[in-house]
Amino acid sequence: MATNGQALPVDLAMRILVVEDEPKVAAFLKQGLEESGHEVLSASDGNSGRRLAKEKGVDLVLLDVILPGLNGVDTCRAIRHDGGNMPILMLTALGTTDDKVAGLDAGADDYLVKPFEFQELLARIRSLSRRGHAATESNGTLAYGNLELNLMKKEATRDGQRILLTAKEFALLEFFLRNPERVLSRALISERVWDIDFNTGTNVVEAYIKLLRKKVDRDFEPKLIHNRVGLGYILTDRP
Repeated sequence: MATNGQALPVDLAMRILVVEDEPKVAAFLKQGLEESGHEVLSASDGNSGRRLAKEKGVDLVLLDVILPGLNGVDTCRAIRHDGGNMPILMLTALGTTDDKVAGLDAGADDYLVKPFEFQELLARIRSLSRRGHAATESNGTLAYGNLELNLMKKEATRDGQRILLTAKEFALLEFFLRNPERVLSRALISERVWDIDFNTGTNVVEAYIKLLRKKVDRDFEPKLIHNRVGLGYILTDRP
């Protein structure tokens, strides 16, 4: 299957770590990513992937869930524990909501279910790359009540307590804070936060909302992120 990769400008090329134990899949990903202008490092098990993520200064990790030794979810958690803050995109044949939540809760930024079109993978990578550039170029603070988001430091706080967020959670919270008191549909959230115009998965938005609520609302009052049945979600201090 052809990858149809297109070369990127040098400033958009990334060093990508592919952690995949199936040789044919790993070779396919490596070929397509290199044809698209990226540098690719490869690992066939979780422990090796963790080591390379820590030592090689990678810009993004493509991480399979089912791996020998340390599985993908535990590898993701270990990379975050080691201080790795690069985007992590999980690749897996497991597509249930619980599987997605497990990966996201471990620190993953996105989740792509096999089989997938290579162009969709590239779109996800571009999306993660663009959000990273935008965050470093922004400055100032967004605030709503006792919730603040420092765009320069990429830090969230509530009542002065720091809230640790993944890159995807940060982008989602930023979108809410730029649109307070406004109902945001799932389709709009997918388009603006994922930067893509196709369906990212039936329950992915709900999974991220669940994770964000756990961090932003569970231990604080008033609750800020609310569901509007049949319409979407809203950031408001009025339920």
